[in-house]
Amino acid sequence: MRFSTPSTPKPLVIVTPLGVSQIQEILSCAQIHGMQVRVRSGGHDYEGLSYVSPVPFVILDMINLRNISVDVENSFAWVQSGATLGELYYEIAEQSKTLGFPAGVCPTIGVGGHFSGGGYGTILRKYGLAADNVIDAHLIDVKGRFLDRKAMGEDLFWAIRGGGGASFGVIVAWKIKLVPVPSTVTVFTVNKNLEQNATKILHRWQYVADKFDKDLFIRVLLTGANSSQEGKKTVEAAFNSLYLGGKDKLLPLMQKSFPELGLVSEDCTEMSWIQSILYFAGFPSGQSLDVLLNRTLTVISYKAKSDYVENPIPEAGLEGIWQRFYEKEAESAVLILSPYGGENE
Repeated sequence: MRFSTPSTPKPLVIVTPLGVSQIQEILSCAQIHGMQVRVRSGGHDYEGLSYVSPVPFVILDMINLRNISVDVENSFAWVQSGATLGELYYEIAEQSKTLGFPAGVCPTIGVGGHFSGGGYGTILRKYGLAADNVIDAHLIDVKGRFLDRKAMGEDLFWAIRGGGGASFGVIVAWKIKLVPVPSTVTVFTVNKNLEQNATKILHRWQYVADKFDKDLFIRVLLTGANSSQEGKKTVEAAFNSLYLGGKDKLLPLMQKSFPELGLVSEDCTEMSWIQSILYFAGFPSGQSLDVLLNRTLTVISYKAKSDYVENPIPEAGLEGIWQRFYEKEAESAVLILSPYGGENE
């Protein structure tokens, strides 16, 4: 548990229920004593706003409710809200090499907050958001009723998939549709700095990234860097990609749709889908899948904010952004650009 400042409101009590009946009792007790309830799944909210309150409150921590049941034959799974994405990915990979799930790249994210907030990842252009692939859920409402999709109705089921699940009740578990992934996928990270024409390449990327083949996802990570010219700064753009297929198909596709990047075979690495999860999470090659079961968050203090860009940023606008990277306050800044398109049109 972490709090932004010493004055951040803290809970009167933190409860870790073991099952549905205990959640129902917690909700009843909180109402009797005039306390609000905040539900914690993985604790990944950047500033802890999902588990603080200006009035007396109790935190309902779902850490003990993280069972995952995978049905390979019917391509679905039930996952409890306290599980992390890493635990979910691990269990899917244990059961199948050709099934996956379209969710985020950080394995310590709790599925409860992720699914109820939408949830995007590297295969969103092929399969949409995590919330798009939720097909049922078990929810306990403010009256303590245990509801599935049929009992809660389609309006509420729609709302919990993107509207913030804890706004409407406590979601105990989610039934998710697993999606087919090829036995071989391809990843690459190509770095370009300003001296290597990064501005024009990034400018072009904006016009094509949402129109690529649905099997191709290329995001861009922008950071400040030292220039080859002594004493000067530059900006580096890392074009970070997953392709659902082998590099024999990726290379001609890139040559046709984004030749400006100059991708070559040596830039590409073929692997399994589950290995790509480790790649995007930043783990070194050869890392055991067991690392996905580690729920420990690396505590780093930083400010983060997300927004949508509806129109391409002109080159002059990008050059203005570069100037911000040169400021002292932005020495460790990272700007991540993730394309939608595909199933998200």
